[in-house]
Amino acid sequence: MPGVTALVLDRSRTRLLAVRRTDTGAWTPVTGIIDPGEEPARAAVREVAEEAGIACTALRLLDVRALPPTTYPNGDHAQFLDLCVLCEAEDDAAPFPADGENTEARWFPLGAPPPMNARFVEQLELAITDRPETRLAR
Repeated sequence: MPGVTALVLDRSRTRLLAVRRTDTGAWTPVTGIIDPGEEPARAAVREVAEEAGIACTALRLLDVRALPPTTYPNGDHAQFLDLCVLCEAEDDAAPFPADGENTEARWFPLGAPPPMNARFVEQLELAITDRPETRLAR
């Protein structure tokens, strides 16, 4: 299934938006499933608004990778193709957990992000280095 990670920076490019997931308690960038027929950039912007109450603009594709298969507590199985989109907040609004999928939403300094898994750390590094090409996992 196609999924999106929205890596959102503030306009000064000094802070990262992160949310604490209700299901695992982990801090992550905003993530979600791309609706059928939806453009990935629109999905990233929509997910950020739905999950953190922040308006943002999608800037470019940072990273594309197949994620490992996952099994949900109800027994459902899924595997996602993750499209990581670099986004920029449109203003300095304070994020909040807008839809129940997260217990917290806040800005973190780029030099002191919350603890995140290796994938999100790698994607943040891609955003910080700001190279123009998209990273394609091989």
